[in-house]
Amino acid sequence: MTSPQPAETPTRKRSAQTATLAEIAREAGVSAPTVSKVLNGRADVAPSTRSRVEELLRTHGYRRRRAESTRSPLIDLVFHELESAWAMEVIRGVENVARDTGLSVVLSESAGRLTPGRTWADQVAARRPHGVILVLSGLDESQRALLTSRSIPFVVMDPAGDPGADVPSIGATNWQGGLAATRHLVDLGHTRIGAISGPTRMMCSRARVDGYRAALETAGLPVDPDLIVTGDFHHEAGYRQGLELLRRPDRPTAVFAGNDLQALGLYEAARELGLRIPQDLSVVGFDDLPVARWVGPPLTTVRQPLMEMAEAAARLVLDLGRDEGSPTATRVELATSLEVRSSTAPPREG
Repeated sequence: MTSPQPAETPTRKRSAQTATLAEIAREAGVSAPTVSKVLNGRADVAPSTRSRVEELLRTHGYRRRRAESTRSPLIDLVFHELESAWAMEVIRGVENVARDTGLSVVLSESAGRLTPGRTWADQVAARRPHGVILVLSGLDESQRALLTSRSIPFVVMDPAGDPGADVPSIGATNWQGGLAATRHLVDLGHTRIGAISGPTRMMCSRARVDGYRAALETAGLPVDPDLIVTGDFHHEAGYRQGLELLRRPDRPTAVFAGNDLQALGLYEAARELGLRIPQDLSVVGFDDLPVARWVGPPLTTVRQPLMEMAEAAARLVLDLGRDEGSPTATRVELATSLEVRSSTAPPREG
């Protein structure tokens, strides 16, 4: 004869999530409402208390159930720098998806740092957006834990470094783009081809230069380290490093500029030295910003589908927010393509 099961009491009906929250409060020596204030990013918590609670949230792997979270109608979009047409293309892509889903976009900049500051993370926790998109940036361990504990999904677009196997990210085929750009110049007959890279700390920059090297090696051409200079993806670097390359007695007849902004700086350096494009110097950029079609001469460049990448990142972060389970990390790379215009031609004989 089976004995009857005891009636469920309110204590027995507590979810594991609630029990964990109560356990965190007990271990921290604070009340459950104080833990809730930390989770909600409230400012009226002492820094030492906040730090203690955050550490326990990380230790316990606490993850607020999304159904319990009241989300703001926002997507947080974080740039490491926000000052170019490149950023505008990304903003347009995220805005396209946000507008269609009734959301707004909050812009942040980390002032050149590859991870936002701690204040930013607290502000995001307080805003409780639908998701966070980080562009050429990343999160440190404590920031990731903070967002995860609030069930705020995040995606990295064009990650500066290795985002980690468990971090969803959207990128482009940078290596293939560098290969295509350089192979185009080789096919035109150039044998002395320079390169202006972006920052060496950025994975996309290294991949583009690796593609450049691969194209030269495949064609049986030497990779001359003196023809590879380091920029920072800005116009001024293209101008400055362009002058360095073009003033060499054995200057290159073609340059892969790493991105469109550096290519425009290289245009300026060439004009200053009396060199004509493409008669005296062929130039290839990377990105295919709108200005690439309107400069004189129109720029041959590798099209990076920035708007499509941003749209994909926005859709992915919203999909992650709808998933009540633990989503599998996703790495998506969109294809690049070479757009041949008027800035490249065969080298002048002699």
